[in-house]
Amino acid sequence: MLKDNQTSPIKLTRDGELTIVEFTVRKLLEENEIAEMGQHLTSYVESQLKPKIIISFAGVDHLSSSALGTLITVNYKVRERDGQLRLCSIDPQIYEVFLITKLNKLFRIFPTMKEAKESLEKPSQ
Repeated sequence: MLKDNQTSPIKLTRDGELTIVEFTVRKLLEENEIAEMGQHLTSYVESQLKPKIIISFAGVDHLSSSALGTLITVNYKVRERDGQLRLCSIDPQIYEVFLITKLNKLFRIFPTMKEAKESLEKPSQ
């Protein structure tokens, strides 16, 4: 059920040729929010030639398996478009889930936004 004044679960900000994705919710558990996040990110990725995206998890303290599945899909779409995706600022408890599921091997994860940005600035050959 949508609440009054429901905002998107994510906010996209352009920083040069880089796009920063931040979550506007602390808990990414609701199916409708996860579906909306997936639609926004997929539409954005598909509109870019070589997307460079950093997804910041600052402030997120709960993440469902459905949200992880959406991130995996977005990651594949970014790769299909010869883009780069980085994750950063993941809470230690959430990072545990990435370790257990071995998703830390699929995603490039950085402790800070600064480190994630620096990893994108280098040309990928």
